[in-house]
Amino acid sequence: MSAILGRKLGMTSIYTEDGRFVPCTVIEAGPCPVVQIKTTENDGYEAVQIGYEEIAERKVNRPMKGHFAKNDAPLSRHLKEFRQLVDKVKAGDVVTVEMFSQGDKIKVSATSKGKGFQGVVRRHHFGGVGMTTHGQSDRPRAPGSIGSSSFPSRVFKGMRMAGRMGGTRITVRNLEILRILPDQNIIMVRGSIPGALNSVVEIVKL
Repeated sequence: MSAILGRKLGMTSIYTEDGRFVPCTVIEAGPCPVVQIKTTENDGYEAVQIGYEEIAERKVNRPMKGHFAKNDAPLSRHLKEFRQLVDKVKAGDVVTVEMFSQGDKIKVSATSKGKGFQGVVRRHHFGGVGMTTHGQSDRPRAPGSIGSSSFPSRVFKGMRMAGRMGGTRITVRNLEILRILPDQNIIMVRGSIPGALNSVVEIVKL
C-alpha cells in the first residue's frame, strides 16, 4: 500500500480512452521526503513520517528544527504519519506520485469546507414549519418544537438544531486514479474530493 500528501488544485474533466466524458479532481501530490521511521522498539509502533511543502527556516521553531536535523530531512510545513509506507520506504527516500498507478483505487481524506453557523434548513435539510398560512409569515425556515412534555422535560442529546457546519475531517473511499503526470507531480482522480481549493489532502492506496 502507498500513501502521500498533496494539495487540491481544482476540478476539470477529461475524455477516457473509450470516449467517456468524466469529471475529475486535480491533486498536486508530493514530493514528500521521509522525515522519520518509527519502530516498535523506540516508539511502540511502526510508521513512516513524511513531510510536505518546504518552509523557510525562520518559520520553524527550534524543537522542530532539531527534529528535522536529526533525521537529515528538509524543513516541511506539514507532517503526517502513515503505516502504509512501513515496507515501502527507508530514511532518506522521497515519496512521489510514481508510487501510484493509473486505475488504482484510493481513499482521500481532508478537512471539508467550513460553512459557518447555519440553520436547520441548510444543515439538516428541514422543510420549515408548514406553509406561510395562518399568520406564519416569518416561520418558513424555523426548526419547530425541540422539547418534550412534562416528562422528561428536557431536550434529548443529538437533537438536530442550528449550529456550526462543515470544517470536519471527511474521507472518501474507492476513488479511481484516471491519470498520473509524474513530471508535474499531478494525480487526476475521478469525481470530487473533500476540501477547499489549495487544501492539504491525504491519499492512501486501498
